[in-house]
Amino acid sequence: MSQTITVKIKLLPTKEQANILQEMSKKYISTINSLVFEMVAKKKSTKNSSKDISASLPSAVKNQAIKDAKSVFKKVKKSKFTTVPVLKKPVCIWNNQNYSFDFTHISMPIMIDGKAIKTPIRALMIDKENRNFNLLKHKLGTLRITQKADKWIAQISVTIPTVEGTGLKVMGVDLGLKVPAVAVTDDEKVRFFGNGRQNKYMKRKYRSERKVLGKKKKLNAIRSSKDKEQRWMKDQDHKVSRAVVNFAKDNKISVIRLEQLANIRQTARTSRKNEKNLHTWSFYRLSQFIEYKANLEGIQVEFVNPAYTSQTCPKCSEKKQGTRQKIQV
Repeated sequence: MSQTITVKIKLLPTKEQANILQEMSKKYISTINSLVFEMVAKKKSTKNSSKDISASLPSAVKNQAIKDAKSVFKKVKKSKFTTVPVLKKPVCIWNNQNYSFDFTHISMPIMIDGKAIKTPIRALMIDKENRNFNLLKHKLGTLRITQKADKWIAQISVTIPTVEGTGLKVMGVDLGLKVPAVAVTDDEKVRFFGNGRQNKYMKRKYRSERKVLGKKKKLNAIRSSKDKEQRWMKDQDHKVSRAVVNFAKDNKISVIRLEQLANIRQTARTSRKNEKNLHTWSFYRLSQFIEYKANLEGIQVEFVNPAYTSQTCPKCSEKKQGTRQKIQV
């Protein structure tokens, strides 16, 4: 078994490198769009190679653009040519044979004076737990570089082998507002994770801050406040998911049963004062963090009906009548 995840790394290009990446990203997208329109007009896949592409891009990047254009064309063909998407967000992609990295830089061919030259670009490769560098020891996929506002992000696709657990122990997990996560093992061990009150306080704090900034029409400060809130919440989700998976490991759990999230906002019990939080809470992100961290530890994750996830015995599916008050979230 294996799973593919994306490792995100902040890039710190020089002004000249940033200008080159911007230009390459625009050409990459325009190349894909041109190839797609050409294939749609002919109603067949292109046979062009990198030599047939006139855009000033490294040949490896041209080949990736052709591959991506063919993928888009397949979807258009499947829709019987009713919808032809036009890509707009600038991006540039290299395959796994055309980039490398060390502890401080990511190197890839970029266009300098009309020539493709492999160039190191400074990157924040080392994070707090050295997680990124450990993940990059596995099978690498494409390198995708995008710009968000004035920040450059490198996204590297990584395929990680996972080992199936051999035990039969099961743990149910509920997600909520008052308590971000509640876990119950099949031998009735219960653990609460996260601090819902603290999360709600921080969200109220940032909303209040943005309300004041809005009256002063400070748009950049409002965007900065939203980014800070998102980073804080994402960090909380990382901590909660890690704690959940560590609890599962300590109890030799082989299967985690998470509630399906399709209707969680309709089924979650909440008061009027919590309504704003309910519709801005990233239950999906927390569930995804739990899933991929569990898979890395060889723990299988199953998504089940959300009704009484943590009140029902994870092993025999019998509802525990006396547990409801104990783990109400």
